[in-house]
Amino acid sequence: MLDERRGEVAYPPRVRIRPAELAAIKAGVLDLAFRRWDRPRVVVGTRMRTAVGLIEVTSVEPVDESAIREDDARRAGAASLDALRRGLYAKADRPVFRVGLRWAGEDPRIALRQQPPTPAELVEIRARLARLDAASAIGPWTRQTLAIIDRSPEVRAPDLAAELGRDTPSFKRDVRKLKELGLTESLDIGYRLSPRGEAVVDDGRPARGRPAPPTGTRLPRIGAPAARALAAARLTTLEAVAAVPEQELAALHGVGPVALATLREALAEYGLTPIAAGGSSSEQQPQKKHEQQQAGSVATG
Repeated sequence: MLDERRGEVAYPPRVRIRPAELAAIKAGVLDLAFRRWDRPRVVVGTRMRTAVGLIEVTSVEPVDESAIREDDARRAGAASLDALRRGLYAKADRPVFRVGLRWAGEDPRIALRQQPPTPAELVEIRARLARLDAASAIGPWTRQTLAIIDRSPEVRAPDLAAELGRDTPSFKRDVRKLKELGLTESLDIGYRLSPRGEAVVDDGRPARGRPAPPTGTRLPRIGAPAARALAAARLTTLEAVAAVPEQELAALHGVGPVALATLREALAEYGLTPIAAGGSSSEQQPQKKHEQQQAGSVATG
């Protein structure tokens, strides 16, 4: 059921938006979406967590399809007004809603999970975990879930759930509750503890030895098949990806057009320029140079 409080944060997003459109909203190029709904699925002020950060709903209003103009289609990311209308053919018995959108900043959980908790925050986090355990129909689960993620980062959620004797959907829901506290972060394949989560797990005991996190700029979310392909090629950072011609990336099994587009946008955002096909090997020496720099690194998704 929709929570109609202004300023609520919705996840998963209640307006499905393609990755390229999310990037365009962040860049300020797009600010509209048109959807056929039986009733509004969002309210003004709703903020949706997405791969590019928070997207805020600035307006929601029913609109007659005949009133949609070419400029509206452009602002919604459609190739043309006809293309937008074709996209609205499905569910033609439902009204069309015009949804205003804007980028509202980075996901605040990203900053939170990098912050080690203070002693007072540790007390509060322990209390929150205890409340989650007490409210669960399966009994205490928070500590063992943090422990298995700590022990097995970047392992598929179904495998972690099976090891705990749990079904995957409920396991994922519980991990999201830990993520809300800034204790875990989701990867294209599995999860890992955040620095904040590590501090909670290590509280009151000797710090556990963990592999050093990879250096460089983390890859964007590109899907598990593409993440596995780049990890196998030891391309675990944007800097490494920038050193490989796009044709070579496209040749990797699992790296499709959507993943390439996402990588391209991320490279542009960080001011990194991929080398052209057939570029001078003395210029960047992509694979060899990267393997020397990243030996022993793990994929970041």
